[in-house]
Amino acid sequence: MKEILPGVFHWKTFHEGIQAYVHAYYINATDPAVLIDPRVPTQGIEWFAAHAAPRHIYLTNRHHYRHSDRFAARYGAQVWCHKGGLHEFTHGEKVRSFSHGRELPGGILALEVAALCPEETALYLPLNGGLLSVGDAIVRHNGKLGFVPDAYMGDDPEGVKRGLRKAFLKHLREREFDHLLFAHGAPWIGGARAGLEKFLADMQCPGC
Repeated sequence: MKEILPGVFHWKTFHEGIQAYVHAYYINATDPAVLIDPRVPTQGIEWFAAHAAPRHIYLTNRHHYRHSDRFAARYGAQVWCHKGGLHEFTHGEKVRSFSHGRELPGGILALEVAALCPEETALYLPLNGGLLSVGDAIVRHNGKLGFVPDAYMGDDPEGVKRGLRKAFLKHLREREFDHLLFAHGAPWIGGARAGLEKFLADMQCPGC
């Protein structure tokens, strides 16, 4: 568990289901405190009680429910997912829906990404120079930005990439941010905007 910016904490855990490390975030610089794509850290779920109990949990897509039920049970936190992903939750999970473009509790703006799946969302936080939290749309491996493998992009990977590129170019035009938080990959603190611009400009994307 590391405080990467004032009031913004990051940690990673090994996800047995996908046999890889995944990343999660706790933010108490917002009012109230929130979690993004959480799993319980090695410090345990009680760690959060000593800081500020998380009241809301935001999923960047339906696949990132992870340990949300544990936080909901312990802290009464409300879980949120874009309405396009609610069909995933058929076992009594209490998940509230939002629409893209909505401001969520804590002053977090839910930005449309889609392309990869209808509910894919980037979460924008106007803190510390601006943060953009992304789920599966863009990943970071060994410091480099990329996409998930084509096998996870359906029948038209290049079309999905064009859609992702278009979505993030729009967010670059409309939002100010200097940091990127990833569900898959270490966060990029400082200079991330320029890194994202370069990645999108350098894309080998037929038809872009």
